[in-house]
Amino acid sequence: MIRRTVCAAGRALSASRRCFSGEGVPVDVPEGAAGPPHIAKEASLYVHWPYCLKRCSYCNFNKYIPKESNDHIMTTCLQRETETLLQLSQVSRITSVFFGGGTPSLAPPSTIAAVLKIISKHVNLPDDAEVTLEVNPTPAGMSKLKDYCRAGVSRFSIGVQSLQDEDLKNLGRDHSSHDALQTIEEARRLCPGRVSVDIIFGRPRQTVESWERELSELLRVCDDHVSLYQLTLERGTQLFKQVQSGRVTVPAEDVMAQMYQHARETLQQHGFLQYEVSNFAKHNSVSHHNMSYWKGRQYIGVGPGAHGRFVPLGEDGVLREARTQTLEPDVWIYEVQKRGHGTRRRIQLGYLELLEEVLVMGMRMTRGIYHKHWELFSPHVGLHEAFGASVEVQDLLQSGKLILDDRGLRCSWEGLALLDSILPALLVELERQILPRLSDGRITKTSNPH
Repeated sequence: MIRRTVCAAGRALSASRRCFSGEGVPVDVPEGAAGPPHIAKEASLYVHWPYCLKRCSYCNFNKYIPKESNDHIMTTCLQRETETLLQLSQVSRITSVFFGGGTPSLAPPSTIAAVLKIISKHVNLPDDAEVTLEVNPTPAGMSKLKDYCRAGVSRFSIGVQSLQDEDLKNLGRDHSSHDALQTIEEARRLCPGRVSVDIIFGRPRQTVESWERELSELLRVCDDHVSLYQLTLERGTQLFKQVQSGRVTVPAEDVMAQMYQHARETLQQHGFLQYEVSNFAKHNSVSHHNMSYWKGRQYIGVGPGAHGRFVPLGEDGVLREARTQTLEPDVWIYEVQKRGHGTRRRIQLGYLELLEEVLVMGMRMTRGIYHKHWELFSPHVGLHEAFGASVEVQDLLQSGKLILDDRGLRCSWEGLALLDSILPALLVELERQILPRLSDGRITKTSNPH
């Protein structure tokens, strides 16, 4: 499964969204501000717009069909929750903002401007900060692109998903391939080099041959970033029920693996460097917002169902807190109006849990995890000490799927395609190395640098 990585060792860690020649050289991404990422005074910020006009057959994201427009109330509440969580997080700088959903391109441009204004009022939001908006490529979405740019958006992520009209219809999408191509063209005109295209493979009745043709067509029109997702059958969705009942069939796992490998090779031939399991960029046009997730940095989640990771105000000794906002928009609105935020769940991450997240997210990148980066979170147990003694990990190293050297820990080109089968071995070994040290006091909750 490429879109979501399910982690073993008795837990599932949410991974909320390479180009190697042999071992290869990954895309060079600046490290940013110095200092331990779990307590840094900077963070990225995610804003969730929960509404859609319809529900796609494959989607189980937190989205709702609105009964009536409440744009003004949503805008006010998004501003207020942003303000509250910024104050609780103690951050002084927001490095990137991502408006996701749902369908955030249904939100008025004035909402985007209002949220960005409240961020700038309380913390430093650099003029060149990456501000991304997910766009549904309908004529209505395209017509507002210029206004979104004026509101402060500097990057578009376009949910093309397919260039086959019949597939779009079966997936429940409300745009056509013509709509998608026009939207890409307009977005590239407004934000050249800063337009990402999302596409799904492994769709019902899709073949390797039809996928090759579609990918070639996409590469003729796309900009400098492509996000490539394998279709995942999510329980409770219409598509899941159709496949379970036998009314619809999807390609076999080996066929989807072939599609993925073909896409990687084709994108490489066209100058796209793979820098993460599902993401490819030319001219270093990586998603800096998503990179902050994969590097284990702090992020603030605003809006119904949003997730966050930061150290709250006054929480001495806390390594990091996982926060989840209330899912239902109406209830979330009530809670924000009543107490300034709609946080439904707060979980203090333990030392092992924090390292698990750093491991799972870091291994998604082609660069993997550098020694110095790991030491920021685990100053007492290095990568060699954590994983070097494992027989199973040694087998992965010997087979060439995994690389552990002076630079750090990462998957090879072949290994990255098998990440889901590699992570369980790493997680089991991490637990085996860390738990005894926690229990006998060699590592304490406060031994991580602050």
